[in-house]
Amino acid sequence: MGYKIIVDSCGELPNEWKQDARFASVPLELDVDDYHVVDDESFCQKEFLQKVKESPNSPKSACPSPQKYYDAFLSEAEHIYTVTLSSHLSGSYNSAQTAAQMFTGDFPDKKVHVFDSCSASVGETLIALKIQEMEEAGCTFEETVAKVQQYIAGQQTFFVLETLETLRKNGRLSNLKAFVANVLNIKPVMGATPEGQICQLAQAQGTNKALERMVREIKNRTKNQEERILAIAHCNCPQRAQRVRERIEKLMHFKKILILDTAGVSSMYANDGGVIVAV
Repeated sequence: MGYKIIVDSCGELPNEWKQDARFASVPLELDVDDYHVVDDESFCQKEFLQKVKESPNSPKSACPSPQKYYDAFLSEAEHIYTVTLSSHLSGSYNSAQTAAQMFTGDFPDKKVHVFDSCSASVGETLIALKIQEMEEAGCTFEETVAKVQQYIAGQQTFFVLETLETLRKNGRLSNLKAFVANVLNIKPVMGATPEGQICQLAQAQGTNKALERMVREIKNRTKNQEERILAIAHCNCPQRAQRVRERIEKLMHFKKILILDTAGVSSMYANDGGVIVAV
C-alpha cells in the first residue's frame, strides 16, 4: 500500500522530494513572446527573468493537459493525491480533475483525490507536506483527504511583489479595486481569500516597509504558530527571504521555517524580487 503526491509546477518541490519516487511535479508551460519553456528541471530562472525584462509583453502560462496528469498517476501507489494551484488562477485543477475521472475509470482499485490548494507556490508545498504527514501517520485515504481539506481551509498566503503587472495583465487582479501603486512607490501586501482569489491586505511605502507590514499581518492572522510550518518562496532574492525569516523568528515561534526558490510559474507571477509566504 503506497502513496504518491503530485504537485503542479507552481508548487515548489524541496530538493529531497525531487529524488523521491513518491513525489512528482506536473509542469505548466510558459511563453514570453516566441520564447517557450516547460516548467520542469530545464527551467532556467535567470534566462526567463531576462526574457521577461526585455519583452514589452506579459508572459503567459498554459496549464498541463489531462494526459500529463494521467501519466503522472501511473504508478504502483494505491493512494494518489494531487495538489494544484488555485482554481481561480489556472485551469490546472480542472485538468487534474478530468484526468482523475479518466484514471479511476481505468483503474477502479486506485484512489485518487485532487486538492484545490486555494493558494499557489509554497502554499501547495505545505499541503503536499501535510498529505505526507497524514500518510506516514497511518491515516486512511479518507482520513487524509478530510484532514488535508481542513488544513487548506486554515492555510494563509501572503506576498509582496516589486510589480503586479504580470498578475494584472493576465487578469488575476480582476476583483481588486485599482490603486496608485507606482506613483508613490506604494507596495501592497497581498494575500488570498479562503476561495483562492487574490486580495489586498495592507500597503506600505517601499518594499522593505511592505515586507515588515507583511510580517505583522502574518503575526496577527496566524494562530497556534508553534504547531505550524511556515514556508517562504523568493524569486531571485535569497537575502530578502532570509531577512523576512529572521524577522518572523524574532516575533513568532513556528515549528519549522522553509525557504525555497520559486520555480517557473511562481517566478512568472512573482517577478524578480518577489517574496511569497504560506502558513
